[in-house]
Amino acid sequence: MIQQFIELGQGYGDVFELCELMQTNKARIHRTFVFTSQKEGKTYASFALALQPAQESKFMPIYICREGIPYNEEKPTQRFEIFKQASEQVNQPIHYLEVKHSSSFTEPTLFYQYLIGILRLNHYIPAMHAL
Repeated sequence: MIQQFIELGQGYGDVFELCELMQTNKARIHRTFVFTSQKEGKTYASFALALQPAQESKFMPIYICREGIPYNEEKPTQRFEIFKQASEQVNQPIHYLEVKHSSSFTEPTLFYQYLIGILRLNHYIPAMHAL
């Protein structure tokens, strides 16, 4: 199985787009995620949605709004609340993971390979050989 991150932007419109993907693909949702990371003493969140492969495909898309959202557990942002509500509407629990910030990697592709490794090791997404 091939898993690949598809990056959306970091603004409100992008979070709404991610939430719309949840609504229109309810039957395909595998998991929803909030990845938190630290950079220069600040915490940032990435919202992600993993979908089951379409029909006979062996491709699992993982849509992500990467690190553009400041994160504070005691004082959630409006974008976080929007994502949380959308996850609740489709009866999906959010899985929280603390990860390295993407700036720790020389390019985004390496960051996404790192995330895929973490998700596979924790059994949040199927192994590469799974059908």
